Amino acid sequence: MRYKAHQVPSLLVTGSNGQVGFELRRSLAPLGEVIALDRSVCDLSRPESLRDVVRSIRPDVIVNAAAYTAVDQAETEPELAYVVNGIAPGVLAEEARACGSLFIHYSTDYVFAGIGDAPYVESDATGPLSVYGKSKLAGEAAVEAAQASSLVLRTSWVAGLHGANFAKTILRLGRERDALRVIADQFGAPTTASLIADVTARLIERAWLRGDRAALPGGIYHLAAAGETSWYGYATEVLRHAAAKGVALKIKPHAIEAIPATAYPLPAPRPSNSRLSTRKLRETFDIHLPSWQQGVHYLLDQLLP
Repeated sequence: MRYKAHQVPSLLVTGSNGQVGFELRRSLAPLGEVIALDRSVCDLSRPESLRDVVRSIRPDVIVNAAAYTAVDQAETEPELAYVVNGIAPGVLAEEARACGSLFIHYSTDYVFAGIGDAPYVESDATGPLSVYGKSKLAGEAAVEAAQASSLVLRTSWVAGLHGANFAKTILRLGRERDALRVIADQFGAPTTASLIADVTARLIERAWLRGDRAALPGGIYHLAAAGETSWYGYATEVLRHAAAKGVALKIKPHAIEAIPATAYPLPAPRPSNSRLSTRKLRETFDIHLPSWQQGVHYLLDQLLP
């Protein structure tokens, strides 16, 4: 099925006030009518209520950007994490199938155990270490079971203009403290919310709105910026770029202390290897993914005066 020129697609976005949801409101606007809902209207902690929401709108596309993302808190709230991350996506996918919609859902590098140093491909065995990771893996399974036309996009180390994230925290601490200790033995690719939203828009346009729906290559894809770094390398680059822009810092970028993860224990274990191979996404949809440094610089240029 292809849209005729006079038809205006409708795109439902959940989690509209989150990092990615906020950017989707911008990136999807040229594609049609964007119906962006926050938790007050679309509450994933009450999955069955989502059916009426979708049925009242009957969108052409559903993008689920809502999630339980408090990784450490999930260790003490496993039931809530599983409802929001594991059950609700399946309900949305079921409703997407019922009304013939495309369903896009975001997952995470935390579904892997983080073993070794090779980038994970989509078919690699999963083995989440935390409640958060297990709940997100359950969500992937629920989406698959719904048998909707769907794309599951696993991403990592998300940072955006809207909401809290590592880049903003490091920028604030760099202004406030003369000493910083940052983990140097966990590796991944910082990925901006704007990149995730822009790629999502491209996938929707090329694979759904302008393409042959029956031939949509659905399934799981990895979406992350190109390259890799550690949290230490990420923090150093944030402060280096900030200093270059004239930000007054109490600590020099090279003065950050690199520490092992064991020196900074957290309630939820993190994977040491969060590298994601994006080859499948790039080759299937002919997409270029910029370097993580480019994304971080763009983010900081917007954040800084």
